[in-house]
Amino acid sequence: TKSGFWDVPEDAWYAPAIDWAARQGILAGYEDGSAKPDENITREQLASILYRYAQYKGYDTAQGGMAIREFTDYESISDYAMEAMAWAVNGDIINGMGDGALNPQGDATRAQVAQMLMSFSETW
Repeated sequence: TKSGFWDVPEDAWYAPAIDWAARQGILAGYEDGSAKPDENITREQLASILYRYAQYKGYDTAQGGMAIREFTDYESISDYAMEAMAWAVNGDIINGMGDGALNPQGDATRAQVAQMLMSFSETW
């Protein structure tokens, strides 16, 4: 496919969006060359996509502070997502789950996705 992901058919309604995001470096995909478009998105994946989109747009993504270390599951954040999650926490784009955890590898609910998109759009 144009996007380079073996599991994104060229005639899929979402293929142009995935192709664009991949060409811009916003969507990286998985090590096996897939995009897994039919799977749920995790909180850290969404934070990473928003972070890369902010970089693509030329927004200042530099952050300070150690707020992310205050979460009990800080160490469960994937290496690839650490910088993006720190940016998202410091920018109030993502918040904890109310129990002191971030749940970075948990599936993002529709409500969480909507909240993150709204917070992103209001901040940037």
